[in-house]
Amino acid sequence: MQLSTTLAASLQLLLAATFFVIPVVAWFRGGGAQRAAEAEMARQGHGAEVLARHGIAFKEKAWEFALALGIGVTMTALGALTLTGSDLGRTLSFVVEPLVLLIVGFITAGQVFATRYTEAAFARSEDAAVRAIDARAVIAAAGSALPNWLRPVVLTRFALATLGSVLVLIALILL
Repeated sequence: MQLSTTLAASLQLLLAATFFVIPVVAWFRGGGAQRAAEAEMARQGHGAEVLARHGIAFKEKAWEFALALGIGVTMTALGALTLTGSDLGRTLSFVVEPLVLLIVGFITAGQVFATRYTEAAFARSEDAAVRAIDARAVIAAAGSALPNWLRPVVLTRFALATLGSVLVLIALILL
């Protein structure tokens, strides 16, 4: 087996793992993070509806959970096919990896830069009181309800979805 095949499959399987770990944590601990963010909003004199109105949520919805697990299953199958040296795996990788780079990279960027996203969302508000919300405190409150190791896993998923996808494509081109 060539090193490039092993590298490509390893990156795909590592990315798949993040799509099992992160959604499970969000499913079980996201409600606590949501309540912590809402408590911080209340401390700052705002209702929880401000978060919802600006698209900020920490609790995983059922469809988001299912989608993430589906991506994890897809990436696991793709990694397994790639690992076996399958031509089908290579072909599917050339289709799937650019999608992962663009779509998953974009979505995970919102998770990596959650504080900046939240600050920007509040800054666009027509309500001066909303623009004055301390977004860092809201995100920190939500983060305090999540395991400390989750943030590095989120950063890893972003790196695997972006740089990792590029490396998978390069590795498969070199086959």
